[in-house]
Amino acid sequence: MYKLLIRPILFLFDPEKVHYFTFSLIRFCHKLGLGSVFKSMYTVADSQLEREVFGLKFKNPVGLAAGFDKDAKLYNELSNFGFGFIEIGTLTPKGQEGNPKKRLFRLKDDQAIINRMGFNNGGVFEAVERLKKNSGVLIGGNIGKNKVTPNEAAVQDYEVSFEALFPYVDYFVVNVSSPNTPNLRALQDKEPLTALLQTLQQKNASKPTQKPILLKIAPDLTNEQLLDIITIVNDTKIAGVIATNTTISREGLQSENKKEVGGLSGKPLTNRSTEVIRFLSEKSNQSFPIIGVGGIHSVEDALEKLEAGASLIQLYTGFIYEGPKLVRNINKAILSSKTIS
Repeated sequence: MYKLLIRPILFLFDPEKVHYFTFSLIRFCHKLGLGSVFKSMYTVADSQLEREVFGLKFKNPVGLAAGFDKDAKLYNELSNFGFGFIEIGTLTPKGQEGNPKKRLFRLKDDQAIINRMGFNNGGVFEAVERLKKNSGVLIGGNIGKNKVTPNEAAVQDYEVSFEALFPYVDYFVVNVSSPNTPNLRALQDKEPLTALLQTLQQKNASKPTQKPILLKIAPDLTNEQLLDIITIVNDTKIAGVIATNTTISREGLQSENKKEVGGLSGKPLTNRSTEVIRFLSEKSNQSFPIIGVGGIHSVEDALEKLEAGASLIQLYTGFIYEGPKLVRNINKAILSSKTIS
């Protein structure tokens, strides 16, 4: 029903406006008491789907990637679509408008999206107030720096969000790989990235109970840079990596919107993100967990990432193109593959 009826209608309108409309519609449906209906339609409840990764127990390995619910406005409702965990953000210390509109573009022929949102969010402290209403959803907190903060002062921005979110999220994601904040990706270089992660780990160590810290990386890193990432993860002893963020590559695209500036997500990223997962898994001797994200539009895409070395996976663009049925189908396929094996 989604692909045949709902999606064609939604795709007639501006994608950012559709995003906010969809949020309002989901919220309205839940106020009508339809949350349990969605849960019964899309949730696959089976203990065989449970995964324990970096000390946390996930109901299933399929999560919603950061960027969809930036401000933690709908995480309880979105969990009813079958997700095992929800990642909010990217959040910054101060609220910011992000980049000028229009900044979100569909590439229908490529089953992709280009965005240059620019960390638009209401600020970490507004999100914290909403997270206090969590009804048991496993939450990841994705954090970044404000656009006006120079790179040499970026560590302080990450510290502010880390401290504010600490009581309310289950794990953290350090985002230094978005292409839409000027010079942010320079923080992926070995020296500044090591300093940033070490600082956050020191703060983590000062807490009575530590929480997992993950690093989200770009798909555009070279093999040499990926080897540096492995070294940094092992040296700083963070919990793991999310591979990957959006790409700045435009190779092989067909859609007219391919000329737009921003990060590309969706089907064109499928193979590259899987390559990065496999490289990190093999070269690190599986010394840390990986969350695989990027171009998961089918059951096969999901299983490939898990086979390549991902412990968990996340959806974003595939969720938009395929609908919530994709979450259920992936979890069912994982169960089938477990039965077969």
